[in-house]
Amino acid sequence: MKANPDIYLLYEYMKKIPFTVRIKVVLDAPVDEGRLKEAAREAIRRFPYFAVQLGLDAGGNYVLSHNERPLPVLPEQDRRLVLGSEETNGHLFAVTWRGDTVWFNFSHSVCGGFGAMFWVKTTLYRYLTKLYGSIAPPADLKLPDSPVSEGELFYPDPDTLPTDEPLARYTGGSTNVGLGTTLLYMLNPFVKDCYYYQLEIPKTAFMTYNKSVDASPNSILAALLFKTVARLFPEKKGQHLSAKIAADFRKDVGCPDSYRDFVRFLHVKYDWSMAQEPIEKLNMRARGAIISQSEPEQSCEVFRQREALHAEIDAQPDLKSKKAYALQNSPFRKDVRDTFTVSYVGNVDWGGLAEHIKDVYTITDGNLMFEVNALPDKFCITFQMMPKKRTALDLFCAVLDEEKLPYTVSERMTRYLPEIRLPE
Repeated sequence: MKANPDIYLLYEYMKKIPFTVRIKVVLDAPVDEGRLKEAAREAIRRFPYFAVQLGLDAGGNYVLSHNERPLPVLPEQDRRLVLGSEETNGHLFAVTWRGDTVWFNFSHSVCGGFGAMFWVKTTLYRYLTKLYGSIAPPADLKLPDSPVSEGELFYPDPDTLPTDEPLARYTGGSTNVGLGTTLLYMLNPFVKDCYYYQLEIPKTAFMTYNKSVDASPNSILAALLFKTVARLFPEKKGQHLSAKIAADFRKDVGCPDSYRDFVRFLHVKYDWSMAQEPIEKLNMRARGAIISQSEPEQSCEVFRQREALHAEIDAQPDLKSKKAYALQNSPFRKDVRDTFTVSYVGNVDWGGLAEHIKDVYTITDGNLMFEVNALPDKFCITFQMMPKKRTALDLFCAVLDEEKLPYTVSERMTRYLPEIRLPE
């Protein structure tokens, strides 16, 4: 029997990089715990592929099975939740809350922000209609009692995908600029958590600015953040600066409705000599890189490479060997290394839910990383950093000031990304 594709990132799990995600939603009123529990446990029925528990088979393979226990809805605490533990009824998904805020916590192995947003919206829809009655649903809302579609569950066969060569590949190579910050965090036993800031930019102002320079949210944020890192790091001879941009490639491999995480990365090569160039020119470089690297042929190639890695993990004789092989051959280690990252899930349809949502932020692993969500009136940007110093944030805000883009910024916050209890 072929292994469930949702297990493989678990073999790469590290205490410092747990591959977990939090989607933070700030509402317009304090949370009603009882109604949130009802809503969360009704909503998860629509997503049986999320209502799972982790185990081991006789061959030392991770396996997922249906979890009948209630999905946990817990008070948020200033610590890291442990998914897969008794605290979360063995679930790899959990909801926490405090005041007017709800956190959706989950393992990145099962899905990423693209797929989890459906669960988030269904849960919020059930909760908010319990409070306020009828609410205009998002067009793509998945109601708890609606059937799971074949498209959600479909997983491509790599042998059936085209093998045409891409017209162009990124040849800029890795950059080690900024790697020292990550290594200090990974190797320092006394540092467990890292940090983020919440940035808000009014949507009208941001999109008007984008239109004026022929930009997309991804390309303009890459250009703005490049300006920041060029000022942050002293120039190193022979090194360059590059942006990593997350791209959803489900359509390219024939599964546009899948709940799973089909994300690859596009790369934009910058260097210090470009630091004084206008944003329009930096944006053009980013737009060109996005266009040239967005071919479906590259997506098919990346998917075949991932499936080959999965097959090699499966071929290892025991759990210890599988974990060692996964860690050494992981794309996390092997892929092109960039200086900073921009990840935007796209223009999510919130329907009438948006009237009751003040903010939406995605929290993940990473340093100098932007996670971007859009509401009807604003862009919510999570500026993620490992060190406590806010130098990078201040430099970015200075760039926004120079471009006359309005914004607000929060105080520093701790990520508290969940850990996962793995069977041994």
